[in-house]
Amino acid sequence: MAAPPATTEDRQQSTQDPTSSAVVFEDVSIAFEDKPVLDEISFRLAKGETKAIFGVAGSGKSTILKLALGLIRPDSGHIYVLGEDVTAMREEELFDLRRKIGIVFQESALFDSLTVRENVAFRLLEEGDVTEEEVERPVRESLSFVELENTVDMFPSELSGGMRRRVAIARAIITHPEILLYDSPTGGLDPVTSTTIIELIVKQRDVYKTSSLLVSHRLQDAFMMATHYFDRKTNQMQPLPPGMRGEVPMGFLILKDGKIIFDGDVHELAKSKDEYIKEYIS
Repeated sequence: MAAPPATTEDRQQSTQDPTSSAVVFEDVSIAFEDKPVLDEISFRLAKGETKAIFGVAGSGKSTILKLALGLIRPDSGHIYVLGEDVTAMREEELFDLRRKIGIVFQESALFDSLTVRENVAFRLLEEGDVTEEEVERPVRESLSFVELENTVDMFPSELSGGMRRRVAIARAIITHPEILLYDSPTGGLDPVTSTTIIELIVKQRDVYKTSSLLVSHRLQDAFMMATHYFDRKTNQMQPLPPGMRGEVPMGFLILKDGKIIFDGDVHELAKSKDEYIKEYIS
């Protein structure tokens, strides 16, 4: 069954309500070696929303994820994650906040010397004082979600590129994080495998409704996410009827010259009169 449509007014109210925001950037600027990367950018990720970030190489897409994690600090501005001002937090406080965030790194970033089970369980084992049963059950559940239960005793070198990316997603979701960050989750994959990964991201989005920021170089991935929903009855991604919006808000951010030149949904993007944006999405 298709997800019910959401009106533009509903989405605007949700995004503007500070209490509903998972991530907020307020006038954030950062430069590296005197080269400006982000110039007073502001945006909000509402709780339960997924937002895809686009821009040419070097436009600051991955920098936004690092700033949200508190791995680097802005030169000016404020960043709020789950209501906490990460620009003012000490490192030990950031560790606690990061436990609420799942990350899918570019190229998966699995540990070659660890089995799939150990890779997926890594964050649980980091916590310490967990029994084997407390680890085994969520590992199996996470691998079942990405349909890789049979790989539990394999090593990353025995997996295809797409399988490694799915294991990375299982590792990111095992703790049921409040926010998910995806850094080019389909980078380097063939089109068929990329579609499999996008279907998993859509499944995670629609089943758990986790607030997500997704950096991508592939507009077609985000368009697919914006025009499809996950049908639990068929256990497959299905297209939304023309003109309908999914139950879970899906937005686009486009960066250019350190600025956000677009922040809206796929329907607003298609209607944009900006010449740069029209050329970018063509």
